Amino acid sequence: MLDSSQIASIADELVQADRDRAVLPRLTSRYPDMGIEDSYAIQKEWSDRRIANGARLVGHKIGLTSKVMQVATGISEPDYGVIHDDMVHESGATLEFDRFSNVRVEVELAFVLSKPLAGPDVSIFDVLDATAYVVPALEVLNSHLELEGRTIVDTISDNAAMGAMVLGGRPVKVDAVDLSWVPALLYRNQTIEDSGVAGAVLGHPALGVAWLANKLAEHGQSLDAGEIILAGSFTKPMWVERGDTIHADYNELGSVTCRFS
Repeated sequence: MLDSSQIASIADELVQADRDRAVLPRLTSRYPDMGIEDSYAIQKEWSDRRIANGARLVGHKIGLTSKVMQVATGISEPDYGVIHDDMVHESGATLEFDRFSNVRVEVELAFVLSKPLAGPDVSIFDVLDATAYVVPALEVLNSHLELEGRTIVDTISDNAAMGAMVLGGRPVKVDAVDLSWVPALLYRNQTIEDSGVAGAVLGHPALGVAWLANKLAEHGQSLDAGEIILAGSFTKPMWVERGDTIHADYNELGSVTCRFS
C-alpha cells in the first residue's frame, strides 16, 4: 500500500506528463508493492486536481471488457477511468495529434444515463431502465506510462489511458436495436483496419455499465443521471499517426469520424 504522500507525488507526475505529452516509466517498476486500490486512489487524486483547475466530470469509461482487448494488453480484468468535459468531441472534429503522448483508437458504444445507478447490486435490467439512449463513439487512448510490461495497476493509475472521445452517429433507445449485435467497421484513411460487434463486451455492452456501477460502489461512488458511459471496446486498439482520418461505420446507427492534425 502507498501512503498519501506517495499517491500525491504520483498524481503530480501524471498531471505534469499530460502537460508535457510525456511517457513515464511504469509505476510498478518503481513501486512493486502497489495494488489496485492504490491505483484508483491515484486516479481520483489526478481527477480531483483537474477538476480543481476547471475541468468537469461528465462520465466514466470502462476498459478491458472484451477478450480481444484483454489479449491485446495482457490484462485479464476490466478497469475504469473518468471522462472530463474537455475530452468530449463531436463527429467530424479535428483533434490535435500533439495533444497526446501517443494515439490509439477503439470502437465503442456510449450509454447516456437518464437515471442514477448505484451499486452494489446493479443488473443489466437496471442499466437498460436507466439509459436515455445509446450512441456510437470512438475512444482515443493516451498513455502516460510506458506500455511494455505494464499491468492493470499502471493502467488504472493513468486514468485507464483515457485521452478523448468522439460521439456521433444516431442515438437509439435500448429497445430499438439488439445492442449485442451492433456492428462496426473501423477505417483508417479509407482502408478497413478492424471490425467487431458490441456483444464482444461481456456478452452485452450494458453488462459493462452494470460492472462499473457495482465497482464504483466499492469506492463509495455511483453514476449520476446525465453521465456518458463508454461501455468498452469491441475492436483492438489501433495506432494512429499524424494526419490520419478515422471513420467507424456502425451500420444502421450511423458513423463517427475524426481527423488527427
